[in-house]
Amino acid sequence: MRSAQFLIAASALIILMLGLVHLLYTVHGPKLTPRDAALRLRMQEVSPVLTRRTTMWRAWLGFNASHSLGAILFGLVFGHLALVHPAWLFESRFLLGVGLAMLVGYALVAWSCWFSVPNTGIAMALVAYGIGACMG
Repeated sequence: MRSAQFLIAASALIILMLGLVHLLYTVHGPKLTPRDAALRLRMQEVSPVLTRRTTMWRAWLGFNASHSLGAILFGLVFGHLALVHPAWLFESRFLLGVGLAMLVGYALVAWSCWFSVPNTGIAMALVAYGIGACMG
């Protein structure tokens, strides 16, 4: 079972690191800002149809931050379960299924919307998780 724990923990660590880097890029630096400065200005001025109480820019920051927090939560919870409470994780088809479903969801979004670094990281995490779940 030790190998299975390691694989799930490695998967969780990959997603945790992607989430932390994404959060850093969201709150600091230009990595997640539009290359077109005029577009950013318009995003800071325009509200979504849903409400006038925010702007597209603030919504963009919020979506990115909450997305990062989800990845961080996945990494922390599944890493903790794999290393500290492996019996809870490996004896629960529900928990193993939730983790797998989450990674498959991230992979589908990554392959359709993102670029090579998160795609590769998520694919590696999905493979490690899948093998670990089967071994456990």
